[in-house]
Amino acid sequence: MALYKIKDFDPDYVKHMNDRDLKGLDVYTGTEKVGSVNDLMVDENGQFRYFIVDTGGWLGGKKVLLPIGRARVDYDPDRVYADNLTKAQAESLPEFTEDLRIDYDHEEQVRGVYRPDRSTQQRNTATTGSIGTSSTERTPAIASSEPMLALEDEYAEIEGEYVYDRNTYQHEREPDLYQVNEQNHPSFKLYEERLVTSKTRQKTGEAVISKRIETETAQASVPVEKERVVIEHVPGNAATPVAPGVATFQAGEVSRVEVYEEVPEFHKEAFVREEVRVNKVVEQENVTVQDTIRREELAVDSEGNPVVKQNPN
Repeated sequence: MALYKIKDFDPDYVKHMNDRDLKGLDVYTGTEKVGSVNDLMVDENGQFRYFIVDTGGWLGGKKVLLPIGRARVDYDPDRVYADNLTKAQAESLPEFTEDLRIDYDHEEQVRGVYRPDRSTQQRNTATTGSIGTSSTERTPAIASSEPMLALEDEYAEIEGEYVYDRNTYQHEREPDLYQVNEQNHPSFKLYEERLVTSKTRQKTGEAVISKRIETETAQASVPVEKERVVIEHVPGNAATPVAPGVATFQAGEVSRVEVYEEVPEFHKEAFVREEVRVNKVVEQENVTVQDTIRREELAVDSEGNPVVKQNPN
């Protein structure tokens, strides 16, 4: 199962922890300070799995994983206690680095350090089908180096050792390492996903409206008048003489006739041929989304016939 840093899984994780951030809290084993909480890791269902502990000067700044079930949160002095963690154990833990991809093999190395010795193990499958986890019945020992087997159960006993199957392993089968309880972890919450809808306004296109000028040749005609001089020769009456003195026979006699003509004039006028109005309309439609949401449910493992009372509030 994939693991994630808590902020990568839920950026608002502090709100789900009563506004208390565990990152940065000092880590103690007994009265000895061993480092501080660098980060927390959850699985893909939001279940807490590990503290990432920066050992600082205790181990020269080595970062290691501390299973959540082996930690105890105390908000009074703002500390996380790694109960029973020894320096020898911490030194044998594989180092955590930021570019490290935590896989089953890495987790097995971590679990192998925190699991109790085989001498303290007792398998109890008569009632639960799992390894007993009472004060004397602890979880399995370090996994064998032999090839893992695909079994119906997630572990088998091979030559006196418990061997886990990587294909069926579940963290819940080792409550000694991964159990989260109110006594040791008072602020841990169960997560539930919900679909949250929102709207964002984004530009989907642009309409550019402009004018262009087109030309064409137009013709217009107008009638014009022109005057011209017409000289008409009318023969006189040769049979009737004029009176004496009428014919003076003077040279230079002039008759003036003004001649006019019309000249066409043209000019252009602009007028509104058509008006274009541009506006926008808003159309509304319903968009339905569908996705798978997850919810954490509380699982209570019990042995025998204990009286378990849960307060729904």
